[in-house]
Amino acid sequence: MISLGIECTAHTFGIGIADEKKILADVRDVYKPKAGGIHPIEAKNHHDAVKDNLLEEALQKANLTMNDIDIITYSAGPGLPPCLKVGAQFVSQIAKKKPVIAVNHPVAHIEIGKFLTDAKDPIVIYVSGGNTQIIGYAANRYRIFGETEDIAIGNAIDTFMREVTDNPGFGGPLMEKLAEGGKYIDLPYVVKGMDLSFSGILTSAIQKWTKESKGKTKTEQDILLSNLCFSFQETCYSMLTEVTERALAHTGKGEVLLTGGVAASKRLTEMLKIMCEEREAKFYSCPIEYSGDNGSMIAVTGLLGYKSGQKPIKNIDFNSRWRTNEVEITWIK
Repeated sequence: MISLGIECTAHTFGIGIADEKKILADVRDVYKPKAGGIHPIEAKNHHDAVKDNLLEEALQKANLTMNDIDIITYSAGPGLPPCLKVGAQFVSQIAKKKPVIAVNHPVAHIEIGKFLTDAKDPIVIYVSGGNTQIIGYAANRYRIFGETEDIAIGNAIDTFMREVTDNPGFGGPLMEKLAEGGKYIDLPYVVKGMDLSFSGILTSAIQKWTKESKGKTKTEQDILLSNLCFSFQETCYSMLTEVTERALAHTGKGEVLLTGGVAASKRLTEMLKIMCEEREAKFYSCPIEYSGDNGSMIAVTGLLGYKSGQKPIKNIDFNSRWRTNEVEITWIK
């Protein structure tokens, strides 16, 4: 059975094609604002402009036609409403009489990680531009053991890097590069039970840069920026590692899976690996090429749902606030 998946929650419009065993095609195009964060209407216009060509490209890569596709799957939320609407409308346009499965975006990040690794029943660290959650499966749901109380870690990193550099895109790779050789500067460490907060760290780091960079030479500014990037990473990733370790202890699970766009961070991976080794747990990370938003994760998850008895939807719609723990997981017994 072949599934075609459409990802359209935020900056990425992606199309993936997969069967039960492998990914047959994966294409995507990312909207990149000229300045600031994502502008929902601009992202919507981007998705509208690229969707038809991406569908054609995906089918060509898989050496298939629409007649070969058995089910259509799409990310129905959570996400930015204008972007989600593009995906829903596109599905209505191409589905014809094929079964359509609505997929929850965070759940898809979990399932693509499991699909591409040996993880079976992990504690999941789902970290991206729009989400930060510590998740584990229990009683037909992916339960949220901890999450951000304000902004997501990816958003915090991107915002800080836009404030202190001229980088308009994803800030993670640049922060990691600038952090090399940095020294620690105190930043707020905010863990409240199992939840986390990143807004205070972001505000403090920006204030330190604004105040302490004035009147400094270029070399001194570079050293300050390196120290702030290093400290930002160490603080945020230590918080995530602490909460993940607590979830492991609470549930008794023996695996950790890192997924989402921030999963590409080498330092976060390093911290989690050390923690897992100390707890004798297995660590898995979603491959970088599929850790960010993509259509393949939608195709894989939709196929899991369909084959486990999930009913195709009649009204193609979206829910911008569809939470991870609201999804009935029919494919785990």
